[in-house]
Amino acid sequence: MKKLAKLIVLIVVVYIFLQVNNKWLVVTEHVYESERVPASFDGYRITQVTDLHDAIFGKGQERLIEKVRATNPDAIFITGDLIDSNRYHLENSLDAVRGFVEIADVYYVLGNHEVATRKMQEIYTVLTELGVQVLPNSAVMLERSGEQIIIAGIEDPLMGYTTQEMLNEALINTPEDLLTLLLSHRPERFDTYVDNAIDVVFTGHAHGGQIRLPFIGGLVAPGQGYFPKYTAGTYESEETTMVVGRGLGNSIVPYRIFNLPEIVTVELKEL
Repeated sequence: MKKLAKLIVLIVVVYIFLQVNNKWLVVTEHVYESERVPASFDGYRITQVTDLHDAIFGKGQERLIEKVRATNPDAIFITGDLIDSNRYHLENSLDAVRGFVEIADVYYVLGNHEVATRKMQEIYTVLTELGVQVLPNSAVMLERSGEQIIIAGIEDPLMGYTTQEMLNEALINTPEDLLTLLLSHRPERFDTYVDNAIDVVFTGHAHGGQIRLPFIGGLVAPGQGYFPKYTAGTYESEETTMVVGRGLGNSIVPYRIFNLPEIVTVELKEL
């Protein structure tokens, strides 16, 4: 009887642990300082949401929406895998987007799961109707007090183009002297972002390595394999800073371990 009681307690503890690891939302804050940040954009706050994979955080995504609202963003970047191709349920994710567009300007690029569904145009259309700025290998110029920055986005390589080809298309008419913020799903393309001297790149895809080991980091990530290099936080090389969000949901592997669902904020600061 004692063994059965211990087994039940163990099962309950494991269940609670797994639920906490999947549902406890955290916010990670970063500051990007550069001489290329215009004075009028000093203090501009970006909140990144990535890899939702149709996960649910409260009724109508209420917990997620309120957590994002509390970050006080000037813009919200969604960097792909808003849905999951294995259990496509767009409405779950649209609940979150409806809340986001009431908070700040929302920008979006797709990830590999959107491409896998073959419903890219449907997703683009409904997001555009909600007021989201969709960036399919394109860029927009944002202006404040006569000063500008560029917000650009590229699609996923599953669309059949290389990262370089998509960057060429997205940045073809953008001035090189302006600060450029890029939304892209894949962190493993870091070298290409560096080669193109992109100032700040927002990525996801790695799910934080799914299982995070103390003193080691993520265990495995798509496109990078075991003990991946780019799973969470910021990475710098030459003129480029890459931000990798751990994401919110899961896909094939149903649980995160020591890897809480994450919302990321980046505040621009004039140096």
